[in-house]
Formats: sequence, C-alpha cells, structure tokens
Amino acid sequence: MRRTHCCEWAIVCIVIFSGIAAWAQDACERLSGAKVPNATITLAQTVAAGTFNGPPAPFSGVDITALYKSLPAFCRVVAEAKPTSDSDIKLEVWLPVSGWNGKLQGIGNGGFAGLIDAMQLANSVKNGYAATATDAGHTGSPIDAAWAIGHPEKVVDFGHRGIHEMTRVAKTLIQAYYAKAPQRSYFAGCSDGGREALMEAQRYPEDYDGILAGAPANNWTPLLTTAAYDTQALTLDPASFIPPAKIPTIGAAVNAACDEDDGVRDGILNDPRQCHFEPATIQCKAEDSDKCLTAAQVTALKKLYEGTLDSKGHVVYPGYLPGAEEGQGGWGLWITGPAPAKSLMAFFGNGFFSGFVYEKADWDYKTFKVDSDLKAANEKTAQALNATNADLKPFKARGGKLIVYHGWNDPAITALNTINYYDSVIKKMGQKDVDSFVRLYMAPGVQHCGGGPGPDSFGAVGDLKFDDPQHSLDASLEQWVERGTAPSTVIASKFVGQDRTHATMTRPLCPYPSATKYKGNGDTSDAANFVCQK
Repeated sequence: MRRTHCCEWAIVCIVIFSGIAAWAQDACERLSGAKVPNATITLAQTVAAGTFNGPPAPFSGVDITALYKSLPAFCRVVAEAKPTSDSDIKLEVWLPVSGWNGKLQGIGNGGFAGLIDAMQLANSVKNGYAATATDAGHTGSPIDAAWAIGHPEKVVDFGHRGIHEMTRVAKTLIQAYYAKAPQRSYFAGCSDGGREALMEAQRYPEDYDGILAGAPANNWTPLLTTAAYDTQALTLDPASFIPPAKIPTIGAAVNAACDEDDGVRDGILNDPRQCHFEPATIQCKAEDSDKCLTAAQVTALKKLYEGTLDSKGHVVYPGYLPGAEEGQGGWGLWITGPAPAKSLMAFFGNGFFSGFVYEKADWDYKTFKVDSDLKAANEKTAQALNATNADLKPFKARGGKLIVYHGWNDPAITALNTINYYDSVIKKMGQKDVDSFVRLYMAPGVQHCGGGPGPDSFGAVGDLKFDDPQHSLDASLEQWVERGTAPSTVIASKFVGQDRTHATMTRPLCPYPSATKYKGNGDTSDAANFVCQK
C-alpha cells in the first residue's frame, strides 16, 4: 500500500513538475507579444538549466563557461527600446523560472558602453534575481566613440536615458511574467556604470531602492578633458613621455616615501592624500636610465599629480594620487601607456572630443586647449553626461539608499573626484541627512574597479556578493534597504588567481572619513588587528 502511495505521489510530482515547466516555457514565450510602449521584444525563450552559451567576461575576456553551466533555468528576453527615432537601446532581461527572490538587479556599463554584460546577468540570476543589462544605445567596443558622430539622441541614451529605459522595460516584463512587480530594485555599476548609478539617483529616483556606485566617472567632461590634458603633458614634447620601464622606479620611490602611513609597511598607501612625494627626488643625476627620470619626465609627472589647470592656474579636475603607478592595471595601462598616446585615457580623450564634442573623426589632440575645449564639451554634452547634481532629496524622500566606493589606487579616475562629490552632497543636504541614506568607502591599494595590491574583494561590481553583509557592500546595501540596518565596517579580502576560498589578506573597509589603523601587534594580513578611526 505504501509503495502504491509512493508511486502515486511520484507520478503526481512528475506531473506537477512537468506542468510547471510547460507553464514557465509558455509564459516566457508569450512575452514575445508583450505590449511595451516604445519597445520591441525580439526574443523570449526559456533557457534550460546549464545550457546557456554566452560570451567571455567583458574587458578581461576571462572564460566564464563554468558560471554559465551553473545557471538554473531562466527566461531570456531580448528587447530594443526606441524612445526617439534615432534610438536603438538593446537590452536583455533574465527571469528565473523558479525561485525568484522578488528583486530586480540592474547592471551598469563601462567605458563608452556598447556591450551587454552577460557575466553579471548570469551571476544575478544564479542568486535568484531577475536581472537586466543594456548596451546603452549602441553596439561596439567600450573604447570606441565614433557612433556618437551625427547622433545626438544616442549621446543622450548613453548619458542617462538608456539605463532608465532598460529599467522601465525590465519592470514591465517582470510584471507580465510573474504577475507582480519586483518588491525591491537594485542597481550596481562601476566607472561609467558608477556615473550611471549616480545619474539614476539624481534623475530617476523612482527607478531603484538601492544603488551601488563604484569609481564613478560622474564628472564626465572634466575627466575626459583631463585625459586629453595628460596625454599632451606626456607627448607634446617627445622627451616627456614616461615609458613602461620607468613606472616601477616611480612606484618604488612613492612607497619608500609614503608607505607605513597606517603603521604597516606593506606597499599599500592607506590615504594617499597624506603622501607628499616629490618627483624631483628621482631625477637623473647623470645619464638617463630606467632607474631615474629626465627633467622633462619629472615635469610631466608633476602635471599628472597636480591635476588639470586652466589658463589662470585653477584646478578644473583633481590630479592622480601617488601609489597607483605600478601593477597590471596601473599607469602603464591607463595614463602613460605602452607607447606615446596609446594609453586607455588617451583613447577615451580622443574618442570623446572627436566623437561627442566636435564630431570630427580626424580631431587632433595636439590642438587641445583646456579653456576652450572644456567650454565646448560642457555646452554640448554636460547636460546629458555629467552626474554631478548634489541634491539627492527626491531619492532620499522615497527611501533610497546609496553606497559609493572608490579605490585609492585608481589610475583611471582619481579618487579625489568621488570625495569631492560626496562632500558636495553634504554641503547641499547636511551631514545628518546624508548619513541617513549615503555611505562612502575608500579602498586602500585598490585600482580601477578592482585589482591592485590591496584587498579588492568586498562585494563590489564585478564581484557582487548577495549575502554576508560583513564581507559585502552589495549585501550591506540590501540589508540597509530591507531591514533599516545602516552599513558599518566591511571586511575586504585579497585572493590570488581563481582560488576564492583562501584569502591572503583581509582588512577592514571603513565608512569614510574613517580609515584603518594597525593596532600595533598581530598578523598584518588579518583584519582583526586593525581598527577604523577618524
């Protein structure tokens, strides 16, 4: 009798499971006919568990096949939003077939966008989220801006409208698929994605409940002006260029002068603002070599540190901080480059002014002038691109929470820019109000959106951790939104290679303006031996 009952229950379970699977597939495919204003659904298809075959990780190109193989079944929707006649905002929405946690995870871009980040979509869906990402209105390489020529509406889509449209379409599809709206919505982005994150808080405060903004390129026009300014400083006089072989000399001199600012000599500057390194100390005394800088190179290095100056000597954008020079993702990639005018910032500066500002493919950075070119950039693009509005009252009023973070060793976007924006919000709204919904974390030894000698695993963009608030800014953000528990110290970890189980170093990540300080005894690779203090 029992066996009969067991068989009957097994048959019932199989029937129920088959029915759910069939319902899910039907529900997904029905989305192809969903009526979404100013948008077209081009694909709505159920992807069986472990069968998705997607691209490698963006930027790094790392093979993430194992991540794709671990995915549960999900409904993949591909759509195009067209808020204007010249818009073509491609986006994807991934919806878990079962086990949806009731939340939406929006994903930001990098560089000039142009890609849909399947890696972060996959990571989000694996953890139970409905997730959405977009190319922000054009398809192409993140360092290519030629698409902007003759397309002012695409510039607006890239600037802010693309993410908002992505979010609007995603919420509509979630409602259609699950017959209910997301209970909570979150957005995470770094670099240009950090700019997008702040833009969402400033322009579209209703879109998200919690926003994670990493290394934001929010002061866009001065940042890209700096890219052109620094490229000139390094190349107008050929003798000024600092080759890759000399970068370790600069890094070693900086560490010799400024390391141990937190009580530990470990190659990590705890607060590079306290470092007063003088480039002239490594000027060649005799013949040129990789162990010293020529007089022209010393002059160029000083310009990189001091920031971008207008014709009256006023700083229009702060300089790069000492400590970020060395490493795979350091100055040799971003600022100085492998050869003159071949750094990533040179590509971004050229692309911005040739594509966005002057719409001339043959624009020559050697003609660049700070005053006139920044003025032209502001007049034409600042309204669409700059996310510098310090008035976040509407976002606060609806209960929104914002966490901003930046690596002190960032060689792409100076960390001083983020501190300046945070300070502007305090000036506008007052410390008490800001403390109720904003946190800033400065990460020692961390480069642009990750990497560097410091512990860079703390639930940031590209490494989102959806649980364990003690070790994750992302999880801390959700806890703040959903439980009202304000973030405090987060433990950051350093991992080597693909091994994510054994950290070689842990350190506290402190809410700014607090910073870590070594207690004076114990293992310096253990966070327990450090404290946060102002």
